[in-house]
Amino acid sequence: MVAFGHGDREAAEEGRCRADPRPGSGADSEAGASARTEPARAGAEPALSEASAAPTGGKAAAAGAAGGIILLTLASGQFLMTLDSSVMNVSIATVAKDVGTTVTGIQGAITAYTLVMACLMITGAKVGAIIGRKRAFAIGCVIYGCGSLTTALAPNLPVLLLGWSFLEGVGAALILPAIVALVASNFPAERRPAAYGLVAAAGAVAVAVGPLIGGFATTYFSWRWVFAGEVVLVLVILVLARRIADSPPVAEKPKLDLIGAALSALGLGLFVFGILKSGEWGWIQPREGGPSWAGLSPVIWLILGGLVVLWIFFRWEDHVGARGGEPLVRRVMFKNEQLKGGLTMFLFQYLVQAGVFFVIPLYLSVALGLSAIETGVRILPLSITLLAAAIGVPRVFPRTSPRLIVRSGLLALFLGTVVLMALLDVNSGPEVVLVPLLLIGLGIGALASQLGAVTVSAVPDDQSSEVGGVQNTMTNLGASIGTALAGAILISTLTTAFVANIQKSSAIPERVKQQASTQLSGGVPFISDADLNNALDEAHVPPQQSDAALAAYQDARIAGLESALAILALASVIALFLAQKIPTVQPGAAEEAAPQTSV
Repeated sequence: MVAFGHGDREAAEEGRCRADPRPGSGADSEAGASARTEPARAGAEPALSEASAAPTGGKAAAAGAAGGIILLTLASGQFLMTLDSSVMNVSIATVAKDVGTTVTGIQGAITAYTLVMACLMITGAKVGAIIGRKRAFAIGCVIYGCGSLTTALAPNLPVLLLGWSFLEGVGAALILPAIVALVASNFPAERRPAAYGLVAAAGAVAVAVGPLIGGFATTYFSWRWVFAGEVVLVLVILVLARRIADSPPVAEKPKLDLIGAALSALGLGLFVFGILKSGEWGWIQPREGGPSWAGLSPVIWLILGGLVVLWIFFRWEDHVGARGGEPLVRRVMFKNEQLKGGLTMFLFQYLVQAGVFFVIPLYLSVALGLSAIETGVRILPLSITLLAAAIGVPRVFPRTSPRLIVRSGLLALFLGTVVLMALLDVNSGPEVVLVPLLLIGLGIGALASQLGAVTVSAVPDDQSSEVGGVQNTMTNLGASIGTALAGAILISTLTTAFVANIQKSSAIPERVKQQASTQLSGGVPFISDADLNNALDEAHVPPQQSDAALAAYQDARIAGLESALAILALASVIALFLAQKIPTVQPGAAEEAAPQTSV
């Protein structure tokens, strides 16, 4: 058990949480870590904990055709968890009309789904350790399937919230950490980069094809058929899941720390909710017409409150460990440099990835006016290079330094965003996103091929579910921050540039300029040319002034998109420097292997 300040107990626990002492792994050798054993010969698989080293049937099975089915099953689970939000984003107006609510109501359901996952992810990982990861995966699928069926039949918003936001969120919190642990228990260390890469790629592909699926279903059938199809996919996954080998059982099943679970849920919930509402309420200064707490936006108070609760949570976990209990999260894990490096890269990957998937669809569907199906088709090329890199990199470069591959992936993300910034123009068309999306897909795929194996190989296999909970929490935080940050920068720049362009225009009277400066200071919405023209016509604006306002807005809209892409490019550069903690030797590689390239 973790007991900070109690020397022998802490040393023993820290030994369990360290990675194998491989060159470049970022973890030191621990002589007293009896749970670890050294490889007996060159080329041997790195030893895991004694508990995880004993059962080999699952990994042996994974070597054959069964391994492909297992991987397909787990990847399908990851795909399913990610599909909903991307489908809903292109069907918001139709869903709102069908269930008798507003667009704001559906956006609230999307926020609630993210919140439920964020609140319960760490707890879901511990539940998997208690009842078994395979069982947690199956139960999560059943709950998720019930949520999808409820959503497909939802007659109103409360039922939609129950099915989609709550039941599917709970199911995802059980499934996602279990997937991480089950990959570790079914594949040997040298095959994990490819396995984790395909699983992570499945989630990213779901984001890319979601608009296409949602647009097609909404246009020709009904959005309800998407959720009905999810029920069928859940049933197929449950049938195939029988082939999955469960993670090795632990000698003594831990008890769930209920107080810790409540504190982590509250802290993460407050933090993520604050980030999600930043676009609507403002980060620090409240937006015009929005709520205000003590003269500040509620967002800053929610984020600060979440951080305080999380600080209390970690103090409580220290207390539980000191008493000999089972903490929800072993804080000593975060002393592991390799694990910290992997989690940091996950945060930045999903930050940039979510920001890109926010900005590019806005450009295609709003700025250019493409339909949901046309937008999905234009985004689809990203999936090609993403899958090619996620599957191909581990096969073509099985012993190349993970750090080199991760940095190459980050560089591809940076180049993709910069190229798109350079190509965007008022007169540019949808074809300008092709090359940037191919580069971004290559970067995401390269990162996906390495990061899962990096984090899980940093600890014994019996802690893989715990790592899965923390890892998915970081990806959730990264995606929330990326979307909120890109959105805030986009609207802020759009507003500033639009007001500035109006002031420069000679076709707009001074009286209108003064009104614009006052009325638009609270923020300008990101809308299409058609919507702006309709608004100007309804306001009876003269044609000459209307044309000038439209030109000013078009320039400002491009400036907003470029600024959002610039902040994502900056995040990629920051991640390049932070990638130093990623190891230079692949999991499963022999210590005597040839020296790897390090950058």
